[in-house]
Amino acid sequence: MPHYDVVILGAGAAGMMAAIEAGRRGRSVLLVDHGKYAGEKIRISGGGRCNFTNIHATIDKGRDRFLSANPRFALSALSRYTPDMFIAMVRDHGIQFHEKTLGQLFCDGPATQINSMLLNEMRKAGVTLVLETSVEAVDRGTDGFSLQLSTSSITCESLIVATGGKSIPKMGATGLGYQLASQFGLRLTETRPGLVPLTFETGALDKLKALSGIATDAIVSHGKTAFEEALLFTHRGLSGPAILQISSYWREGDAIAVDLLPHEDAGEKLRAARQATPKLQVQTVLAGFLPRKLAQLLGEELDMTGMIGDFSDKKLAVVEAILKAWTLKPVGSEGYRTAEVTLGGVDTRDLDARTMAARDVPGLYFVGEVVDVTGWLGGYNFQWAWASGWAAGQVA
Repeated sequence: MPHYDVVILGAGAAGMMAAIEAGRRGRSVLLVDHGKYAGEKIRISGGGRCNFTNIHATIDKGRDRFLSANPRFALSALSRYTPDMFIAMVRDHGIQFHEKTLGQLFCDGPATQINSMLLNEMRKAGVTLVLETSVEAVDRGTDGFSLQLSTSSITCESLIVATGGKSIPKMGATGLGYQLASQFGLRLTETRPGLVPLTFETGALDKLKALSGIATDAIVSHGKTAFEEALLFTHRGLSGPAILQISSYWREGDAIAVDLLPHEDAGEKLRAARQATPKLQVQTVLAGFLPRKLAQLLGEELDMTGMIGDFSDKKLAVVEAILKAWTLKPVGSEGYRTAEVTLGGVDTRDLDARTMAARDVPGLYFVGEVVDVTGWLGGYNFQWAWASGWAAGQVA
């Protein structure tokens, strides 16, 4: 029965990084994945350009930009493997990249460059990669673990679980990591889709469908949390970066508020219009600030007709309120089918923050999305994958 020092389950971002680091230490490493290719989510990320990190995914920002039952858990790994360290690897491989808004770094060329870089580093580190191979059983013995794969039986001293979450099942997502955590006595926090479009009940959706394809800048908020980015209307509801971000905080039954005129004084604009163009209908005035179809929808919601010159200050205040805090109540999300990440997962109380090791199961590690750590949109989740995989690879 073949024996390895380290077996890693899952050839995604975290798994490949863990394999590289363990291999560099001279450990014999086997990386197993049931998919046809390694790094499939890397390949499709960032619209095919791979938003591989964010320059703000640092220890000082991590308290706010990573969601977890214990947001401080991620800080240890993030402080020791920083965005600059991954950027250095990207530069060493001659991969050209650029910064978009809010610190997001994207490849100039295709995302497959990042996959190729990681595969090359694994080869140099002596990692054995086995694809199209499923895990049928895992057992723990006195000297490590025994695994029954679909192709063979193997043993190992250390086992790193990097199987990801439930998001995008068509890319091969399964619940294997959660099953293994439960098998070995680790607790799980509630899992749900994150960074996902939001959906609406039929009546509201019928109104929003007319806006499908329209995008506008907005501040979308839920409680005290707010994101200022693009909002996109779709035939299913709302999407776009601002919605994906807020979806990680939103829960069923909650409402969200949309500021359609970020950093603008809507009241002042309306009063100016009343003075300058008193004979215009209110919907026409709104169309001067917003996409025409959106202005029309808001006008219908306001149920106010007539020329803006006839609007009292009180009526203008009602119009201002919908421009600055349009309240919407989603009924759900598009689910794991389109979610970029899975919120929740392996409870961080049962893991060592420095090593990602299971506290009560020697030799067992969990890294990446399978852990209850979820970052903001924009490269944060990749940085968590690199950092957590790196941390486990140093010791496994």
